Amino acid sequence: MGVGVQDLDSDHLVKKGRQTMKAQVYTAYGMPEVLRLEEVEIPVPKEQEVLVEVYAAAVNSWDWDLLRGQPFVTRLGGLRKPQYPILGADISGRVAAVGSGVQRFKAGDEVFGDISGSGWGGFAEFVSVKETALTLKPENFSFEQAASIPQAAVLALQGLRDKGKLKSGQKVLINGAGGGVGTFGIQYAKGVGAEVTAVDSGDKQNLLLSVGADHVLDYRQEDFTAGGKRYDLIPDVVGNRPVSAIKRALETGGTYVMVGGPMPRILRTLLAAPFSARFEQKTLTVLVHRPNHEDQQVWKELAEAGKIVPVIGRRYPLEETSEALRHLGEGRVQGKAVICIKEQKDDLTRI
Repeated sequence: MGVGVQDLDSDHLVKKGRQTMKAQVYTAYGMPEVLRLEEVEIPVPKEQEVLVEVYAAAVNSWDWDLLRGQPFVTRLGGLRKPQYPILGADISGRVAAVGSGVQRFKAGDEVFGDISGSGWGGFAEFVSVKETALTLKPENFSFEQAASIPQAAVLALQGLRDKGKLKSGQKVLINGAGGGVGTFGIQYAKGVGAEVTAVDSGDKQNLLLSVGADHVLDYRQEDFTAGGKRYDLIPDVVGNRPVSAIKRALETGGTYVMVGGPMPRILRTLLAAPFSARFEQKTLTVLVHRPNHEDQQVWKELAEAGKIVPVIGRRYPLEETSEALRHLGEGRVQGKAVICIKEQKDDLTRI
């Protein structure tokens, strides 16, 4: 049975002398300088919500887009000013309190999850989120490692397993493989038994080989669409090649999955898809992210089985969240960038 919300005030926050928390807040679209570290009220969980004391939060390209309000579609729900004043969707931490209707978690549980469907808010010391957004943290992972999983790993899984119908023995090329989606995707594809070619900048070669890539191409030196080699499955994280060129690199019966990229390229992919499927027997598709507990559970089990290793390129304190976003936007992060909000050794006062 869940802890009542009244216990949150009387047993947890008062004991710790806490009524407010630190959070990175923004009230206008712009570059990272618009973020401000402020003291705001700690949220109170609703009936089906869980209050999480955040230990770590990963930075995603979606945070970068929402920060700037670009592309324009990111302003839906917040045309003139941001809909969510606190960014951050990928979190890990400990449950501080639960609403009266929560069944799956109790105070003290270590959890991680994608909270983009719960109003964001991960770049803060506490956040209140829907119970369904969370999964128990892998026991053998640190909070930082767990925070790197939700969006990137789930996108990789949905692109390879769901959209790509990945099978053992297939030739897979991941375009933009040096970030979170790519590094998780390489490991998942190798686990299934695929031959993986990773495309990114040459300075990421050692990283990509270390997580299992069979071949690494430097996009600045070699165009994978022009070499004549063909692939069964191409997940594309960056969308930097024309659709016509992408189709040259696909085997007949192959699948191209656009995971990320500019909106015009996404629209061109959707327009070309029916023709390509009918006359060329090549599938062109765009992945729509579906955060969910079940896919997070897949990665939890892989983590606990020792089959994946998150790549964390840089770590930042909460105070330097703007720097983390700037480095992400400039393409300077290998793997994931993680905001370290609370040290793991500082145990939570239990309710």
